[in-house]
Amino acid sequence: MAGVNKFVNSCVACGNALKWIPVVFIVTVIVWSYYAYVVQLCFNFATTIVQQVFYLVIYHVLLVMLSWSYWQTIFTPVGTVPKQFRLSASDLERFEQAEGLEAHQQILEQIARNLPALTRTPIGPRYCEKCVHIKPDRCHHCSVCGVCVTKMDHHCPWVNNCVGFKNYKFFILFLGYAFIYCIFVAFTSLPYFIQFWKVPNEIPGTGRFHVLFLFFVSIMFSISLVSLWGYHIYLVLHNRSTLEAFRAPIFRSGPDKDGFNLGKYNNFVEVFGDQKSHWLLPVFTRQPSTQLPLHVAHLGDGIIYKSCHLATPVVASTPTTIYSSMDTTSPLATANTLSSHNPDPQHTTETAVNMGDGVTFPQRHMDEDEDSLLGARSQRWMEEGSIENTRLETNPYHVVNLDPLIQTV
Repeated sequence: MAGVNKFVNSCVACGNALKWIPVVFIVTVIVWSYYAYVVQLCFNFATTIVQQVFYLVIYHVLLVMLSWSYWQTIFTPVGTVPKQFRLSASDLERFEQAEGLEAHQQILEQIARNLPALTRTPIGPRYCEKCVHIKPDRCHHCSVCGVCVTKMDHHCPWVNNCVGFKNYKFFILFLGYAFIYCIFVAFTSLPYFIQFWKVPNEIPGTGRFHVLFLFFVSIMFSISLVSLWGYHIYLVLHNRSTLEAFRAPIFRSGPDKDGFNLGKYNNFVEVFGDQKSHWLLPVFTRQPSTQLPLHVAHLGDGIIYKSCHLATPVVASTPTTIYSSMDTTSPLATANTLSSHNPDPQHTTETAVNMGDGVTFPQRHMDEDEDSLLGARSQRWMEEGSIENTRLETNPYHVVNLDPLIQTV
C-alpha cells in the first residue's frame, strides 16, 4: 500500500512539474529577446549613442513592467471563499442524510437564505460538492487547481494559475505590456530587417539572424496578443468574465449576461481600482467599503458585487398540473419543483412528463462547473440514493402551461 501511495505521489509531482513548461517557454523567449535586442541590435547595429539610449531606456521600462505583471499573475494566490459559505458539520450531516433532490435543495435554500448571493442554478443555489460550500456570485470550481476561485475568468496554462478576482488586473496588464513590448521591438528592428534583406552580406556573423528572428517572433506574438488583450478589455468594460460571456449567470429573474454591468467607467474601476495613479501598475487595489451586512464588507472582496438585480428571497411552490399528452393534463404526481423567478402564478413552471406537443422542448441542465471551459467533462456514476443519481432520475424538463392564452385567443 505504501508503494502505491509513493507511486501516486510521484505521478502527481511529475504532473505539477509539467504544468510549468508553458511558463518556462515564455521566460525563455523573453530572455532570448533580451539578448537579441540589447546585445545584438542596440550594441552592434545601432549607429548613434542617442539611438542606443532611446532604445535601451524604453525597452527596459517595458521589460520591467512586463516581468512585474507576469510575476504577479503567476504567484498571486487565487481568492478563497469565506467560511460563512461553507456548510457546518450539522448542515453537512443533514444534507448527506436527506433523500431526494427536493430535500437537498430545501436544505441548500435554507443555508443560502442569509448569504449575499444573487446568482443560482436552474434548480437552486449554486453549491460545490467538492468544496462543500455555497458558491458566492461569480465563483467557480477549477478542476485544475482543485478549489473554488472567486470571480473566476479561466485557468491559464501560460501562467500556471487561475485568472480570477485577485489577479485579473495583473493578467490584463501583462497582456497589454506584452503587446506593447512586441510592437516596440518589431518597429525598432524593422529598419535593420529591411537592411539585411537589401544588402545580405553587408553585416556578417550570426547577429543578423538573431535580429531577423526577433522581428518575426515579435510580429507573431503581437498578432496573437492584440486579439486576446482586446477581448479582455471588452469583457472589463461590460463587467463579464470569460465564463459569463459563454454562459450567462442566472439570477432570480432569469439569465442575464449584463447582470453585473454598471456602466463602462464603473466596470473599469471595479477591476483597476479608483486610484488612477495605480491603473498601470500591477498592484492590488481595493474598492471603497460599502454598507453591506457581511464580515468582509468591501465591494472589492471578490464576494459581493453590485448588480441591477435585487436580492429577493427564493419561494418554493407546488405546480398543480403537468402535461401527460398533447392535449390533456393530469395532477402532479412527482415531488415539488422550484417555482419560476416571476411571482405571478400565471408564469409558474411545471415539470413535463411526456414531450411531443410542439410547444415545449427538453432542456438539459448540467453542473455549471462540469464544463469544458473549466476542465474536462467526465462521466460520473453514483450509487442509488446519491444526489447525482437523484438528479439523473429526476426529469429536468420544464414547460409553461399555455392553455389560458389559447382559450383567450
